[in-house]
Amino acid sequence: MYAIIDIETTGGKFNEEGITEIAIYKFDGNTVVDQFISLVNPEKDIQEFVVGLTGINNAMLRNAPKFFEVAKRIIEITKNCTIVAHNASFDYRILKTEFDRLGYDFQRNTLCTVELSQELIKEENSYSLGKLTKSLGIPMANRHRASGDALATVHLFKILLEKDTQKTIIQKAIKYFDKKIEKEKLKSMIEEMPEYLGVFYIHDAKGTVIYIGRSKNMKSELNRVLMKTSKRALKIQTNANSISFDAFGNELFIKLKYYLELDKLSPKYNFKKIFKIVEEDFNHSDFLIVDKGRQLGEHGIILIENNEIVGFGHTNLAFQENDLSIVRKLVTPIENKQLAKHLVKTYLKKDKVLKIVRY
Repeated sequence: MYAIIDIETTGGKFNEEGITEIAIYKFDGNTVVDQFISLVNPEKDIQEFVVGLTGINNAMLRNAPKFFEVAKRIIEITKNCTIVAHNASFDYRILKTEFDRLGYDFQRNTLCTVELSQELIKEENSYSLGKLTKSLGIPMANRHRASGDALATVHLFKILLEKDTQKTIIQKAIKYFDKKIEKEKLKSMIEEMPEYLGVFYIHDAKGTVIYIGRSKNMKSELNRVLMKTSKRALKIQTNANSISFDAFGNELFIKLKYYLELDKLSPKYNFKKIFKIVEEDFNHSDFLIVDKGRQLGEHGIILIENNEIVGFGHTNLAFQENDLSIVRKLVTPIENKQLAKHLVKTYLKKDKVLKIVRY
């Protein structure tokens, strides 16, 4: 059972908005079985631009019920329902904030028709409710009023249910208020991660890397990222679907891999560092940097030829490092040679490596 909702507010600072109108259509997947529509007295003034957008003004709300007077009805009509809204995070946040003010812990699972439309209706120019309904030929009346927008969302949701032929996309998109499933998945990811030095990648459901982390203890750092409560961390946690990692035996490799991957992949939830790169040659034009490997008997190597970083990799035998033709086959090529050179150069100025082999 679904409770398809739209809420109009006063506008204002985050979590200080008040509800001016609410519409809820209880939908069983086929038809609307109940509905609740009401103006609400927010007990505060509406911002002027909101008045222009919705047509709802302060005078209209003087005799409207206050939120505590409609709260019981909202609880009843949404009981055992998944809340559905176009930009559900907004409507659910507003609703939950109002209940928090009353001291009531309002908790419902949610579905967002913006996210579902992006998944099930590809290549739309815009996923705003107005433009999406126009594109799909959905009848739209009373735009920017709760009843009109909620009813349009009902029609849109019907289309989305039909398009989800395998009945898996919508199920996966549900955000559970108790976070049990998400917490179990995050816990499993943390358990998978070894306590190694390295760089790790958090992937979304499509396999896209959305965050890259690095640490001397990847397990500890992943645990920190997946347990934080900042807005950015919560978005990472919501979208995290799987992890992968590259283990290394030295700090230079971690630094090199981390910044090169940030530059190449541009993950959504990382802050990208801008380096001031100064062109500066090494003391020698052709040499091999040798440092600690991932395990005993292994070395990490970085090959420099003609004053450029060629690539990096690992060796297990000393003779490999002395044969340039073998080294060239072992290393993985680096695309951003300028950034790699800057990173290696600055590292060598401050830190030591096991040895340098000159050719």
